[in-house]
Amino acid sequence: MTSIVVFCGSSEGYQECHRETAYGLGNMLAERGYRVVYGGAKIGLMGAVADGALDKGGDVIGVIPHFLRTKEVTHEGLTELILTNTMHERKLKMHELSDGVITLPGGWGTMEEMFEMLTWGQLGLHQKPMGMLNINGYYDSLKVLADTMVSEGFLKQEIRDMLLFSDSIEELLDLMENYVAPDVPQWVTKRTT
Repeated sequence: MTSIVVFCGSSEGYQECHRETAYGLGNMLAERGYRVVYGGAKIGLMGAVADGALDKGGDVIGVIPHFLRTKEVTHEGLTELILTNTMHERKLKMHELSDGVITLPGGWGTMEEMFEMLTWGQLGLHQKPMGMLNINGYYDSLKVLADTMVSEGFLKQEIRDMLLFSDSIEELLDLMENYVAPDVPQWVTKRTT
């Protein structure tokens, strides 16, 4: 991995640990030499990740659609800012620029971005490690849901195991760096998504 896309909220949430951990993630990604790709905003957890990486001299690429540029208050200090026409183009560009995915706490948009990338992995469109930074137990319920999907027969264990969880930045990056993707057939091609 040389480049990691980070999906997270444009809000900071109610607890300071979310912002502090997001900033720490940016720091750690830069220290380990990873380029950060994210949604391009200077606010919320998004801004904290970008600032954390930039403050350590890291490269940060923001990808934002034209119509969100003013609503999300675009970060002006990035290494590069890429503008897209649609949300789908945004996700595709982030996918193209990254070798791994980390998801921090966020709302519907964060979940949608992560689940689409996870589905693309299940369909064999990529073999990138996908990590959930489980700050303050935020994703505990998602872990339970994923395990229930397996126990109820709606998800194979090897597909469930594509989603890596940790509450530690260092441990999550170690898991991602040692990740071996399951051998899944490619059901569709990039042209059909």
